[in-house]
Amino acid sequence: MPGEVESRPRLYPVSPKTLDETQQAVLESARAPKGAAGGAMNVYSTVVRHPRLLRHWLPFGGCLMTGALEPRQRELLVLRTGWRCGSEYEWGQHALVALAAGLTRDEIRRTRGPVKASEWSPQDCLFLAVADELHDSGSISQTSWEELEEFLSEKQLIEIPMLVGHYHMVAFLLNTLQIQRDDGVPSFDF
Repeated sequence: MPGEVESRPRLYPVSPKTLDETQQAVLESARAPKGAAGGAMNVYSTVVRHPRLLRHWLPFGGCLMTGALEPRQRELLVLRTGWRCGSEYEWGQHALVALAAGLTRDEIRRTRGPVKASEWSPQDCLFLAVADELHDSGSISQTSWEELEEFLSEKQLIEIPMLVGHYHMVAFLLNTLQIQRDDGVPSFDF
C-alpha cells in the first residue's frame, strides 16, 4: 500500500534523555500531546529535531482540533484522509480520537472502504465524499459545496480544506520519515 511505513524510521524520535534545552522547551511550551508511555508522541519527538518548525506547527494543529467543525465531522475528514494517504499512524491515532468523539468502532473501520449511503447518514456521506474530492482533485466540487452551505457556517466551510490539507501534510511527514506508531495506537486492522 502506498505510504506503508517501513520497519525502521528514517529519523528516530529524540529520546527524552537526549533532548537539548531548546527541544525540551519547545515540547513543554507547545504542550506537545503525550503518547501512552508518557513522553511526547513519536511524531513530535521526531519533528522536535527542527524546534522552530514544531513550535509553529503545534498551535495550528491544535487550532484545527478545537475548531468550528463538530468533532464527528472533523474525525470523519481526518480518518478518510489518513486512509486515502496510506498513513497508518495518522489513521490509528485518529481512530482513538474518533472513539472519544463518539464514533463507533464499526464506523471507524468503515472509513477505510467504499462509502455506501445505506451505512452512513447523508451528512456523514458528504464529509467522506468531500475528503475524497479534496484528495483526488485538490478542491471541493460545486455540488458538494452547495450541500455543505446548507448546514455549515462560513468558518466551518473555510476549515474543511484547511483541515484536510493539514492532515495531508501530516501524512506526508509520517510516511516519508517512516515514523512508527506509538504504543497503543491501532493499525489499519483496528
